[in-house]
Amino acid sequence: MTKGDSAAVRLLNRARLVPRIAWLAARAPRDPHRAWEGYWKDIRTTGAGGQVLWDSASDAEREQYADALRAHLDTSLPVIDVGCGNGSFTRWLAGIFPEALGVDVSPSAIARAEAEAAGLANVSFAVVDATEPGAAVSPHRGACNVFVRGVLHVLPPRSQAVMAANLRTSVRGGRVFLTETNFPGSSLEYVERLGAAPGYIPAGLKRAIAGLPRPGHFGATERGAAFPEDQWKLLADGPAVIHAVPSETAESTPIPGYFAVLQPRKEA
Repeated sequence: MTKGDSAAVRLLNRARLVPRIAWLAARAPRDPHRAWEGYWKDIRTTGAGGQVLWDSASDAEREQYADALRAHLDTSLPVIDVGCGNGSFTRWLAGIFPEALGVDVSPSAIARAEAEAAGLANVSFAVVDATEPGAAVSPHRGACNVFVRGVLHVLPPRSQAVMAANLRTSVRGGRVFLTETNFPGSSLEYVERLGAAPGYIPAGLKRAIAGLPRPGHFGATERGAAFPEDQWKLLADGPAVIHAVPSETAESTPIPGYFAVLQPRKEA
């Protein structure tokens, strides 16, 4: 098969895949609160072999964050895991910080997180919509840190800015560590990277397409818009690798990502 033939096959396969993706995406609720609650309400298994696309339980992904967290965040302060889902990263963060609180917009996600963290004394959870204007992301009166993984890239720009403003008033002397997917290709190339093909879409990916807001990019440009320089000081940033769960036919899938460490500037 020539290169031209290979390119033609790829184009044909994508033409066959597009209608299936479009049909699934059309089923997703337009209200993000309803979407996230509906998604988590139906989840039965989590972790590397579970139904949640991004809950890979990857040690390799966590290890790439550990040094940056210890280098740039005060590990004597509590940490808030914003958009915690079932709390996998909240539980991991509790091994680095003295206290970890996971917050999520979905009550069903929080219920599952509480069940999975049973017996951990320094882990707690609460239902919080971090994109609600004026929302208090942290109940702590003193300084705390914030950890965000894979939340901002599924929000529209306005909600990203509102969430950043809420984080700024919540950390009170702490810092924010964020890590997001920043896939350089198109949405179609993204789902292909996650295992989608004309005759097969992995179950976890299918569930996400049909039930959740459409993901986008989040890199330095998007960070600069949501966390403007006059309000935030950038301490570190760079490439990251986000791991999705293994599909039925492939190993854990690494996705190009972006991380940043930010500190609120003091009010003038």
